[in-house]
Amino acid sequence: MIIAPLQVPLIAAVEHLIGLEAPYARARTPSDYWLYAELFSSTCPVAIDNEQVIGAVIALRSQDKPDDVYVQDVVTHPARRPRGVARFLLDSVRQQAATWRCRRLYLTSEPDNHAARATWLSLGFRNVPGDHAVNGVSVISDYKGPGKDRAVHELTFA
Repeated sequence: MIIAPLQVPLIAAVEHLIGLEAPYARARTPSDYWLYAELFSSTCPVAIDNEQVIGAVIALRSQDKPDDVYVQDVVTHPARRPRGVARFLLDSVRQQAATWRCRRLYLTSEPDNHAARATWLSLGFRNVPGDHAVNGVSVISDYKGPGKDRAVHELTFA
């Protein structure tokens, strides 16, 4: 397995892979992925095995809070779970964040996405306290807009 920055020729494969994650993730537009590949590739690694994209992370450094890197999407091909692909990809993002002296990676997920929650906790993320709980998961109401409650998870480091 090779971990490499997202590049324009890989966009279609990443879009397809993210499409497999429905309903918890949705592919964005090709122009969004072009921006990720051209402007944010250092925090958008892909995992490639036998010339096939088997995992991807889309993460962006905050311009308003430069100590933060927001992890927008983490996807692993269903046939490649659980083999550490997400761990390798997020380690790549964490290493880049460390070179920038960032202090936190964070991400959001739907409270009922139990597989994602288990992954985040196994990788050292903690569930940020919210204003209510759903089945034991702390949730922040309207975090991503009206009616878009999310569980927020963070990984802090020095």
